[in-house]
Amino acid sequence: MLSSLPPREREIVDILYERGAATVTEIGESLPDHLSGSAIRAMLKRLEAKGFVAREASERGFVYAPSVSDKTARKSALSQVVRVFFNGSAPSAAAALLGMQDGMSHSELDELEKMIAKAREGRDQ
Repeated sequence: MLSSLPPREREIVDILYERGAATVTEIGESLPDHLSGSAIRAMLKRLEAKGFVAREASERGFVYAPSVSDKTARKSALSQVVRVFFNGSAPSAAAALLGMQDGMSHSELDELEKMIAKAREGRDQ
């Protein structure tokens, strides 16, 4: 989904996920290098046409926000990572994450255990 976007458009969408709704000026200030307002507006127009961005009028001018929920975007991005780097194997991806357990707190590991238990319950029904 988002991975299909050209790098600059993807960068703008990423800014919107990080910041929330933003104006062209605010997006420009968040970019690592300078782009003209008209270039940013042109990309936002393309992103709007593709269904990635929604535009709303406000007292600050047009404000742009992602039109795909962050949950949907995360799931799509993670699915692609699992497919590409783990040959479609969710257990292999989970094992790689668990290999990073030194950086995880006890509460984060407990949360993972609860998610696994909940996934098992959903399967048994």
